[in-house]
Amino acid sequence: MAISIVMPALEMAQETGKLVSWIQPEGATVAKGDLILEIETDKAVMEIESPGAGVLAGFKAKPGDVVPVGQVIGWIVAAGEAPPVEEAQAVSGRNLASVSAAVPEVPATAPTSPADTGEARISPKARRLAKERGVELSQLRGSGPDGEITTADVLAVAEAPSQAAAGGVTADPALSSIERLMAERTTQSWTTVPHFFLTREIDASALNVLREKLLPGIEHAHGVRLTHTDLLVVFLARVLAKYRIMNSSWVNGGIHPNADVNVAVAMAVTGGVVGVVIPKADSLAPWEIAVQRRDLSERARAGRLRPADIAGATFTISNLGMYRVDSFSAIITPPQAAVLAVGSITDRVVPVDGRPGIRPIMNVTLSSDHRVVDGARAADFLDALADAIQGPQGLLS
Repeated sequence: MAISIVMPALEMAQETGKLVSWIQPEGATVAKGDLILEIETDKAVMEIESPGAGVLAGFKAKPGDVVPVGQVIGWIVAAGEAPPVEEAQAVSGRNLASVSAAVPEVPATAPTSPADTGEARISPKARRLAKERGVELSQLRGSGPDGEITTADVLAVAEAPSQAAAGGVTADPALSSIERLMAERTTQSWTTVPHFFLTREIDASALNVLREKLLPGIEHAHGVRLTHTDLLVVFLARVLAKYRIMNSSWVNGGIHPNADVNVAVAMAVTGGVVGVVIPKADSLAPWEIAVQRRDLSERARAGRLRPADIAGATFTISNLGMYRVDSFSAIITPPQAAVLAVGSITDRVVPVDGRPGIRPIMNVTLSSDHRVVDGARAADFLDALADAIQGPQGLLS
């Protein structure tokens, strides 16, 4: 029985995916789990695994095609078997699920399409966004499959006038889907999630000492340099395991506690930022965090992330200290409840035992979703995190 390959939805609001390449050519024999194609989402290029074993056949999309989520783009068949002539609709576009092929009945009369009536095709989400932004549908030109108008098309028109008025510059039509959709997601989060912010100055003396102590051994044994971010992930994950409310999500109008502590690390990639995920980080040693962070970083910058690399995050950390940023506030990635923004470590004059002294100080800002956590509990969490960073040996012992 043939197995269909569908365009997967790797994120909650994804409507389409762009086929970057077929890693394996048509006619190749593959095993379940082999990498067979690359797709582009709003975060990065993802490598997709084969849902079954057999021979690749019946490719229905070529590199560069933008395909609706759930649409069949190819088949996996047995040796000598021909791919089905008509593809069945996928059971769900929210997974790259293996579904048995079934040839649907072809209706005697084709249904009327928007193109037949002269009406522009537009997704419900794009139509709603156009109404909210005051964009006339007649202004829009669809870039989706068969000319369908997408949310990215609406945003391009909605933002162009303000940019032209501000500096005589129009929107860049060459923006990637990553850049366009990242703009949409951050706008959605900022306008729908009730953010509040807590800032704390933390003495990083003990953190620096611990890094210098652990760095040579980890580099020698595992070939990776331990960073401040690695250690911050270690302490953050362990504190999250004790403050479960901060590791929760806002889902379907309620608070959903997450069983695992999966920390996403925000990384800059071409055309945007991606949060790569270190699963069950609270159970990992510093060297394990460092190795995973390095591997994820290399794949992210090469555009070769896999779906599991960005899935399931329960909390995000964003460190801009290496860019000499003193402090900043980050936008929450729904449905996560919070994100920690980390600034640079700089020597400052501070009170030490009642006298002026110089200490390496790090500013951190916690952005929290007020639907999930209130100010007092967020403050308790931030205080515990500061204690862990300032006295790390006790937490690691």
